Amino acid sequence: MRRGYASGMADFTLYAETLWISPYVFSSHVALREKSASFDVVEVVLIDGANRHPDYHTPSVTGRVPSLDHGGFRLGESSAIAEYLEETLPPPARVRLFPGAPHDRARARQIMAWLRSDLVALRDDRSTVTMFYRFRLQPLSGQAQRDAERLVRVAEQLVPADNGPLFGEWSLVDAELAFMLHRLILNYDPVPERVAAYARAQWARPSVREFAEHARPSTVPLSYWAYSGTPQPKVA
Repeated sequence: MRRGYASGMADFTLYAETLWISPYVFSSHVALREKSASFDVVEVVLIDGANRHPDYHTPSVTGRVPSLDHGGFRLGESSAIAEYLEETLPPPARVRLFPGAPHDRARARQIMAWLRSDLVALRDDRSTVTMFYRFRLQPLSGQAQRDAERLVRVAEQLVPADNGPLFGEWSLVDAELAFMLHRLILNYDPVPERVAAYARAQWARPSVREFAEHARPSTVPLSYWAYSGTPQPKVA
């Protein structure tokens, strides 16, 4: 593990990964920024197996990245981290991560869970490494194309006519849906303009831009491909 940035006075520590491409680190980083939380970042070198070391694995229980430390309590899984931050830094004093109305909050949780568990072929064909590093990619496979169509259909059903946040005011699901849509947008795959406009507006939010523009290694380490199981595309 290595320090990303640290004040030494922060309330929280976010354990991230070194390429800054994880959608789950993205979610937790955005959540912390939106909550105006003071936090340090420690980068976990996944390709070296640092998350399997007892110093990381034992306190986080599952050894997953991201994890969040708060006063010695370590929590993994980005969805659990978001819920924890909502409870420990509650609205209205802090920005809401989830909609206030029960039905909207349940729908947001539904979409966030779906983004984490479905669209597998799309996530394989347009892995997050292709969002931040340029490669010559093959067209979407048949299943990935069907996944893309399902993603767009869900977005078209939920995005309001003014292309604003899904539930009237911003919530974390907006950032997560925009991230998934940018797997297509940043790789020049077709997305209907109304959906693309919504995704671009969410991508421009300061907390999202901070992650998108974060410094990254100039190239992807060769060991990443074996570690991740992602087929290595040609460099553009």
